[in-house]
Amino acid sequence: MSFSSGGRLNWWMGAVASVSLLGACGAPDERAGETPTTGESARDAVAGDVAVKLSVPSQSYAAREGVSVQVTLTNVSRDTVRVLKWHTPTDGIKEDLFQVTVDGQKAEYNGRHYKWATPATTDFLRLAAGESVSYTVDLATIYDFAKTGSYSIRYDSEGHHSDEGHQGLSQLASDSLSVFVEGRQFQPPVAWGNDTVSAQALSTSSCTGSRPASTVSTAFTTAQSMTNGAVNYLNGNIGQRYTTWFGTNNATNVATIRSHFAAIKNAFDTKNVIVDCACTDSAYAYVYKNGHYRIYVCNAFWSAPMSGTDSKGGTLVHEMSHFTVVADTDDHAYGQSACRNLATSNATRARDNADSHEYFAENTPALP
Repeated sequence: MSFSSGGRLNWWMGAVASVSLLGACGAPDERAGETPTTGESARDAVAGDVAVKLSVPSQSYAAREGVSVQVTLTNVSRDTVRVLKWHTPTDGIKEDLFQVTVDGQKAEYNGRHYKWATPATTDFLRLAAGESVSYTVDLATIYDFAKTGSYSIRYDSEGHHSDEGHQGLSQLASDSLSVFVEGRQFQPPVAWGNDTVSAQALSTSSCTGSRPASTVSTAFTTAQSMTNGAVNYLNGNIGQRYTTWFGTNNATNVATIRSHFAAIKNAFDTKNVIVDCACTDSAYAYVYKNGHYRIYVCNAFWSAPMSGTDSKGGTLVHEMSHFTVVADTDDHAYGQSACRNLATSNATRARDNADSHEYFAENTPALP
């Protein structure tokens, strides 16, 4: 996920400052917090405003059962506050927001990896003073419970990110609970599917007149051009462009990024890539990292420029880098400013950061 640079990034960090939330699935009648009282103002939640509690209906789950966890968010402040729905159960599970471990090993997260746009007013959940909302999530639909054992489950809104891009964000977390889970094979989302694809490198799905396949095709060729430019640069003289986004310039580090872009190029040039236009989230796009070569483009994708910062072409590069069989990147920092800082403070994470790969490929403004 990523956010554009400058004031837009600063606005984002202010908007989400000190949010404490998670992803899950809630019934419509549980969503009381979505509709504000007429004339009532809401401030952004800060540390201590929202308490998070996890509970389970059972202490053990057989392999045929889901792993059901109820999440309750309570506004314990005296004010009406707002929190981003993206990090709550309101609209489904959209982030890796649980720490799920067995025998000290983290259970793999198999959910979506988003590139988010600047949040709109409708992207916030409002909670009145004292208000609670509860949602139930089946963790087995997003985490891998292949091993039989006692699992520790904890909500942790920022445990999977670095601090970059989150200055001032107050992390809130639930207590841990323990449940026994009988091992089972992870069942991929239906959306992973087995599509019929063309012999070319690109196929589209669910594209319409307002979301035309022709625009996707142009974005795809733009992404190929950006990737080719990145590969050519990495095979030449390494300078400021590399160090700005990936930090220390040495043979080992450059070889890592060179291998990433070689894999991205190979995927764009030779794999059966599917771009699905059905997503209506206020994001640019998302992928399932293990659902190879299917990219879901969302609302913000269609209004983005074809090239340049946070562009259509760059979005496809960002998402392609996420796939485990490509570069297996994660989201540690969002936006150009945070990515530049990450390259200085933690170059290892920068080389694993999807936005850093996108900005390197977009190269706007152009760097030598």
